[in-house]
Amino acid sequence: MKKRILAVLLAAATVVSLAGCGSDTDKKETDKKDLTKLTFVLDWTPNTNHTGLYVAQEKGYFEDAGLEVEIVQPPEDGAEVLVASGKAQFGISFQDSMMPALIGDDALPIEAVAAVLQHNTSGIISRKGDGMDRPKGMEGKKYATWNLDLEKATLKNVVEADGGDFSKVELIPSTITDEVSALESKSVDAIWVFYGWGGIATEVAGLETDYFAFKDINSDFDFYTPVIIGNSEWMKENEDTTKAFLSAVKKGYEFAIDDPKGAADILCKAAPELDQKMVQASQEYMKDQYKAEVEQWGYIDPARWNAFYNWINENGLSETEIPENTGFNNDYLE
Repeated sequence: MKKRILAVLLAAATVVSLAGCGSDTDKKETDKKDLTKLTFVLDWTPNTNHTGLYVAQEKGYFEDAGLEVEIVQPPEDGAEVLVASGKAQFGISFQDSMMPALIGDDALPIEAVAAVLQHNTSGIISRKGDGMDRPKGMEGKKYATWNLDLEKATLKNVVEADGGDFSKVELIPSTITDEVSALESKSVDAIWVFYGWGGIATEVAGLETDYFAFKDINSDFDFYTPVIIGNSEWMKENEDTTKAFLSAVKKGYEFAIDDPKGAADILCKAAPELDQKMVQASQEYMKDQYKAEVEQWGYIDPARWNAFYNWINENGLSETEIPENTGFNNDYLE
C-alpha cells in the first residue's frame, strides 16, 4: 500500500513539497518520542496561579526544552502525596499547607523549587461597610472556616494584634467556592481569599467589599503561596531536566507578565469552562504579583521562608520543630 501511495506522489507535480511535508511530519513524530515525559499536578482547578504552565505548553516552551508535560488535577489527598510518590514529578502547593509533609518520621521527599507569586496575596474579604476593613471588626461576625489549626491561629494572631477578641468571632465551618454568592446571601460575613482570584471575582461582579491582607498585619505571614514543588530525590537524579522544566515555566510566567491578555486567552483555551472576563481581570492583577520587586521569577527569599516557619515553631503549631531552610531549594532556578 505504501509503495502505491509513493508512486502516486512521485508522479505528482508537487512531489518535492509533499515529500518534504511527509518528512517533517515523520521527524516531528520522532522528535516527540524523544521528549522526556513529566507529570505536573495542580492544587485545584485551572486558574491564574497556573497560567505560566499553560503558556509554556501552548507556546512550545516545554517542547523546546525537550519535555512533554502532562498537567493533571490533584487527588483528594493533594499534590504533595502524588509528587512524593513519584507519580508526578512536580506540582503546586503552599508553604503553609506543605509544612506537615516536611517534618517528623513520615516526612515526604518534596521541596519548593519556585515561588509562583512573590508575596502572600491572601486576606479577609467582607461586604463593604460591615466594619471588617480591619481584623478587630470581625468580632461578632460570621467567618467561613476550614477548621484548620494553622488557619485559626493565623486569624487569632491578626485579630488580637488589632486589639480584638478572637473568641468573639463566630466560626462557621464552610468551604466557600463562590465568594460573591456567599457574601451577597449573608450566609457568612467574612472569607479568607486569595485576592487574585476570589477578590477579583467580587470586583468583576460589582460587589463592593472591604479587605485586609495578612502580611500587612504581621510580616511573618508574608509566606510563599503558591509554590511549585518537586520530588527531591527525582530532582537530584535529574538536575538538568529539572532546570530545563523550570526554565520553560519561567518563560511562561514572564509571557504572562508581558502580555496578560494573551496569557488569559491561552488559559481560557486550555480551560474553556472559565469566565473570560474574570480571567482577564485576574490576569491583569497577577502580572504584578508573579515577580513583584524581584528580578528573578521563582526566587524564594530564605529570610521570609524561615520567618513563617519560625513563627509556627514559636507558637507550638508543629509537633516537631522545623529547622531553618527546611522545604525549599533555589538551586534549580536559572
